[in-house]
Amino acid sequence: MQSCEISADSTDDPLSSGLRRKRQPRIVVIGAGLAGLSAAKALLESGFTDVTILEATDRIGGRVQSVKLEHATFELGATWIHGSHGNPVYHLAEDNGLLEETTDGERSVGRISLYSKNGVAYHLTNNGQRIPKDVVEEFSDLYNEVYNLTQEFFQRGKPVNAESQNSVGVFTRDVVRKRVKADPDDTEAIKRLKLAMIQQYLKVESCESSSHSMDEVSLSEFGEWTEIPGAHHIIPCGFIKIVEILARSIPESVIQLRKPVKCIHWNQSVSKEIEQVADHNSDLPEEDKGSDVFVECEDCEFIPADHVIVTVSLGVLKKRHESLFHPRLPEEKVMAIEKLGISTTDKIFLEFEEPFWSSECNSIQFVWEDEAESESLTYPEELWYKKICSFDVLYPPERYGYVLSGWICGEEALIMEKCDDETVAETCTEMLRKFTGNPNIPKPRRILRSSWGSNPNFRGSYSYTQVGSSGADVEKLAKPLPYAESSKTTPMQVMFSGEATHRKYYSTTHGAVLSGQREAAHLIEMYQDLLQ
Repeated sequence: MQSCEISADSTDDPLSSGLRRKRQPRIVVIGAGLAGLSAAKALLESGFTDVTILEATDRIGGRVQSVKLEHATFELGATWIHGSHGNPVYHLAEDNGLLEETTDGERSVGRISLYSKNGVAYHLTNNGQRIPKDVVEEFSDLYNEVYNLTQEFFQRGKPVNAESQNSVGVFTRDVVRKRVKADPDDTEAIKRLKLAMIQQYLKVESCESSSHSMDEVSLSEFGEWTEIPGAHHIIPCGFIKIVEILARSIPESVIQLRKPVKCIHWNQSVSKEIEQVADHNSDLPEEDKGSDVFVECEDCEFIPADHVIVTVSLGVLKKRHESLFHPRLPEEKVMAIEKLGISTTDKIFLEFEEPFWSSECNSIQFVWEDEAESESLTYPEELWYKKICSFDVLYPPERYGYVLSGWICGEEALIMEKCDDETVAETCTEMLRKFTGNPNIPKPRRILRSSWGSNPNFRGSYSYTQVGSSGADVEKLAKPLPYAESSKTTPMQVMFSGEATHRKYYSTTHGAVLSGQREAAHLIEMYQDLLQ
């Protein structure tokens, strides 16, 4: 690569290329998910007129994907509004009447099943037996007590001992096991059931964290993720309605669908190489050929920009950061991308003609008794189904019909994604027969499932703080380029948003929305004189 030399007519004014001409800055947003739409909406409402959204797929919404089948809407992606007090997603839903159909039974008070607070979770073993309710309650109390301890390492600055390997999974499994084994009141049979339940609870936790295993989640950082107070809500008419509300004020001409980006050429405003690249666009105005940033699309179009807001997932950054940015990202940002974690959490919806479960059952939890002493939650490829932690009962049946929603995460989710619908439906039916002890459960009449891991536009569901990473890495991921302390060109040429860039609310829809608004606010502040 040729080195970039500063031309003689450049100045030390970081805004010289844009504000000197008193023109509107050209802003390109990559991705039409919650973060990208939130950023674009805020920019347009503040008076910016040259905003373009480039979306690789044929739809808006990103990791929000609501699928309507007959009378019901099913969420392949984002499902819940987590908390209400100060949650921008909640306020969008509430202000637009999206929660009016929500019943009390759909507001979560538990951490296992978020579909209904009515009824109970059935913990079933692979021997077809239901674990007694009192045993489940005792274990749940113990597990939740230890779970709360995992929060204290960050929140109270407690030191992490070497035995835990700074891992939520290792710490939780070790502490719970010791307490179960030390309980003088339990029989050996009950102790063995509780020991097997550890792995099942950790599978649930892995699905919630979107990690392959809780062993990979950082114990010292786990408590930084912040829960917004208030109930959890679903949107009966579909989470996609939030996306549509955000997009409502964005002109159709702003959003370009089926427009995948190949490379972002940044900090090259005066290099001959970028001028040569720009020459491929015969219609490109002469003044654009010295742009700070060029977005190279897969269709060979080069789009000049002053600022680019990148909202692609952490999974895409992990896979493509070397080719997606030219020049390459600073080492500090690359390290942050590599350290932070993202995995896959998939849903498997099974629709039945009639329920085979009792009216009080709100979920079926799979407890494998042979996992009482297991250390690993990784299975051989042919046993991928052992990673399915549970099936939740969709509620109310008047809206959804008789539907179960299964959960699977990690490498086993990727294996599931490779299977055809028939194989997955048959495998899940056999599991349900085995654990309920009912060999007559029919195959479902319909199956619907997600595939976030193998989708090249996402490569995972959402982020977590992996062992070895910290909130500081989230901040590094969010830091705009070029770094202001070393740049005499336009600052914030390449900006980053998306759930993985929010230090407190990573993995959430409100984290995505707030991150988009954050980056828009930086530009609004930068150009406040121009916008007045």
